[in-house]
Amino acid sequence: LHSDLCFPSALSRAGSHTKDTSAVLQLPLNKVFYSKLLEEARKETFPMDVVKNIFSNISSINTFHSQFLLPDLEKRMGEWTSTPRIGDILQKLTPFLKMYAEYVKNFDHAMDLLKQWLDRSPPFKAIILEIQSQEVCGSLSLQHHMLEPVQRVPRYEMLLKDYLKKLPHDHVDRRDAEKSLEIIATAATHSNTAIRKTENLKKLLEIYEMLGEEEDIVNPSNELIKEGHILKLAARNTSAMDRYLFLFNNMLLYCVPKFSLVGQKFTVRTRIGIDGMKVTGTYNDDYPHTFQVSGKERTLELQASSEQDKESWIKAFQETIHIYLQKNETFKSAFKDPEEIPVSISELGKRAPRWIRDNEVTMCMRCKEAFNALTRRRHHCRACGYVVCGKCSDYKAPLEYDGNRINKVCKDCNSILTGHIDSEEREGKKKGILEIEAAQFSGNSIMCGFLQYCEKNKPWQKVWCVIPQKEALVLYLYGAPQDVKAQSTIPLLGYQVEDGPRATDPPASFRLSQSKSVHSFAAESEDLKQRWLKVIRMAVTGEVPESPEENHSTEITQEPSSDGV
Repeated sequence: LHSDLCFPSALSRAGSHTKDTSAVLQLPLNKVFYSKLLEEARKETFPMDVVKNIFSNISSINTFHSQFLLPDLEKRMGEWTSTPRIGDILQKLTPFLKMYAEYVKNFDHAMDLLKQWLDRSPPFKAIILEIQSQEVCGSLSLQHHMLEPVQRVPRYEMLLKDYLKKLPHDHVDRRDAEKSLEIIATAATHSNTAIRKTENLKKLLEIYEMLGEEEDIVNPSNELIKEGHILKLAARNTSAMDRYLFLFNNMLLYCVPKFSLVGQKFTVRTRIGIDGMKVTGTYNDDYPHTFQVSGKERTLELQASSEQDKESWIKAFQETIHIYLQKNETFKSAFKDPEEIPVSISELGKRAPRWIRDNEVTMCMRCKEAFNALTRRRHHCRACGYVVCGKCSDYKAPLEYDGNRINKVCKDCNSILTGHIDSEEREGKKKGILEIEAAQFSGNSIMCGFLQYCEKNKPWQKVWCVIPQKEALVLYLYGAPQDVKAQSTIPLLGYQVEDGPRATDPPASFRLSQSKSVHSFAAESEDLKQRWLKVIRMAVTGEVPESPEENHSTEITQEPSSDGV
């Protein structure tokens, strides 16, 4: 597709004119990409229909420009001294611009089809990468070139408006130019609806390339809200690390910059979902302009460049969370505890869930029985992403996001998707004191994190410890951060705190003792141990420890290590 369209910008008063430079980018789409892929399809490397459906009517559009519109405009430019007008040409030819409507209408399907074949066909992907590497493609991907035709007609509309602004009111070309603008504006309505989508997709493609083409973010449902550099505050010391945030309508990408002039610019450290996210301003003695982002996957304490920058980030987060909550209704009627399933009722089965990782749980997230390697193994519910045992995953239901194919789901999702609710679920079982999800507490806690734990003479084990805000005098012990049932609890009131070193204990250890009951703990560092002790010493006296908004040195803000958050 090539239309080297030139409009006079000052007519007789100046010889300069505006050039549509984006036309240069469109040349490879038909002449290079389409031709080469058709050639390979004839060899039966992949189906011919796939290529034709991706490129739609691009050949017809190219023919119109190369054989009609472009030659007529070039000829008129050569005759400009004697015939300073283009309105008559445009009025005659612009009705054909409506052929872009077919291309625009097919665009979303074409992008989906391209993604499918890039993922499933190595030969197809190899050919695309080979073509993209050619100089004529300008180091741009096929997706970038496919976006250009969608934006073509609106560009013509803007150029013609600019032309009319600079055209004298009594000029001989005004009437034809105005009629041409009416026709182009009508044709542009077919494209304008898609322009916002394509501009967003173009930005997603740029981010996709900056992330090393590893993150699956090129999706029409994803929308970039805000991006920028930020500092991440470390919990173990007073250092701050340079990071980069990409805030989307449904997730936050927390990235580490790579010092590279070409290729990948960032590495994604964490992806945090908007669902369940909370953002609060914090106050740090060493660093001003700080705020905390707390999600189900991770909590971050961040420092903005100024108070204005901090407020801008917080506002962007809060508006994104508000819109997300408005669009996603939570489960209400089928369960006594709707927060148990992290997928909204409007999306269950319609959107692939985020899977809870195997190492984040030690027990079935439904029946709460402990996993083992032989009789109770881990399975994933394809609807909500929970890790469940074989018994609790022995259900099947069609899932829309997988083409309505039958998938393995857990008993609770089966009840929602099929409408069949077990009698046990209808009656509802009262939860035991330990049956509260670790993630539910961790996202709203005074202190949480991994500690080594030993009771009496038993072996040391790593446990996930939480002191929740709503039970600030109780320490909950879990096997992993996503467990739905605690292993045990310790009511801290009345316990004695001992932090003197013992030869048999590991470094950074402390003990809680009451009568004959002794609980031993060990932190990763002396600094982390002192932060735990600061909270526990308040709790054992009956004094409510400070909340995260007041106590900004909590474990949940630390940079994760091999066994951290």
